[in-house]
Amino acid sequence: MTRISLTVDGASVSEDVEPRMLLVQFLREKLGKTGTVVGCDTSNCGACTVHLDGHSVKSCNVLAVQAEGSEVTTIEGLARDGELHPVQQAFHECHALQCGYCTPGMIMQSVDLLNDNPKPTEEEIRVGLEGNLCRCTGYHNIVRAVQTASGQEVNAS
Repeated sequence: MTRISLTVDGASVSEDVEPRMLLVQFLREKLGKTGTVVGCDTSNCGACTVHLDGHSVKSCNVLAVQAEGSEVTTIEGLARDGELHPVQQAFHECHALQCGYCTPGMIMQSVDLLNDNPKPTEEEIRVGLEGNLCRCTGYHNIVRAVQTASGQEVNAS
């Protein structure tokens, strides 16, 4: 076992983990952060996306020990004082989900995209989200949600 210390959603955490434990397993099994979902275990779908030191990573592709000393933000950590993060709110308003399985990872990737590019074009949004897969929505409402969160006028068609 290896002891790791990190900050998760603003709280200091210190836990013993197996050196081979994935960050997604650590978040879900040790900390109960079940909003971070396991989709494919191969880093293809992006459902497990979280922020590691302010940048999105696929947590099924990171060992928990690699997060030592880092700050991790999960979907549960985005809302503040009972208020949804603007991207979470936009996903809700734009109906940017169906089954919801990809939604946590899609939102986390969208937040990172907007942090890097506050006013992305539709094409830049699509490219920025291409590592996150959705099997239900066809992406139209997801793109609209990111545009809405960025404060851009959105064509309703």
